[in-house]
Formats: sequence, structure tokens, C-alpha cells
Amino acid sequence: MILALFTTGVVSAAAVPETAYGHIATAEQVTPALTTPVMPVAAPSKPKTVTIKKATTKQYVDTSALIATPEEVSTTETIVRNYFKDEPVLAEIARCESGFRHTLSDGSILRGRVDSADTGVMQINKRYHQATATAMGLNLDNIYDNMAYARHLYETQGLRPWASSASCWK
Repeated sequence: MILALFTTGVVSAAAVPETAYGHIATAEQVTPALTTPVMPVAAPSKPKTVTIKKATTKQYVDTSALIATPEEVSTTETIVRNYFKDEPVLAEIARCESGFRHTLSDGSILRGRVDSADTGVMQINKRYHQATATAMGLNLDNIYDNMAYARHLYETQGLRPWASSASCWK
């Protein structure tokens, strides 16, 4: 990723390393998405317990928002590792898929670079999973719900939903 720095009459570019597995959106790769803007959702004081049943606004990405502060990453990493302490492979998947980021520094939800429907810390694809998540009472834009749905996928499909990043987390 290249971060352009603009000062008085001087333009320079600095390489910024990609911290995730390569699924983070960049401004060049994001076309105006047909998504509904969401307000950041306050995380509940503790994760939800979910019972699993069988069961157009244009948005542009500011590249400066793609850089998370160490504090933001550390907090999200702590939340993810605590949530998945019984299944550490899911925490490693979060590291590879999102670099332990759920939101960008501007408060918007992290979207995928390859597919902008991939959402949040676990990069859950809304195109395929939104209806089921909604039926389960989960909001994929909420970090805890995003992880709860990832646990549902893991329990029903194993690691297949994250096979494309397996070389990173195996």
C-alpha cells in the first residue's frame, strides 16, 4: 500500500506495509459500494450467547483511515483472543483476515479489499451470510456479533470459509 504525503508544494510517497493477509480495502480498489452506511455500534459489556437455529448510498474510502493505531489493534486483538480462547485458530484467522481490526480510524467498518462485502474482524461476506446472520439476530457490523457468526460458521463448516487465507493462519 502506498501512502501519499502532501506538504506545501511537495508530494512524496511512502510504502506502508500491509498488516493483514491482503483482504483490506484500498481506495484504488474500492468502487462506490452499494451499502447502507452504519453508525458504529457500541459493544455490549459482554459477548452475547447465541442459540443457533437451522436455519444505496455511495461510500468512499479515505486511505488514511486504513492505518490503525497500535492501541486500536491491541484492544481489538484482546477482545478477539479472549472471545476465541477456546478456539485459538479463529483468533489467528482474525489476525490474517483483518490484522485484528474491526473498524477503521474514521469509525467505519472494515471492508475487504478483494471483495468489499467481506466485513469486520472476521471478514464475513455479507452477500452470502447477511440473511442467516439477521435471522439469528446478529449484526455483522458489531464486533461481537461478527465473531459469534464466525463461531457459527466454524461449528457448521469448519475452516472452509477462510480457506483462502489458510497459508497465513495454518
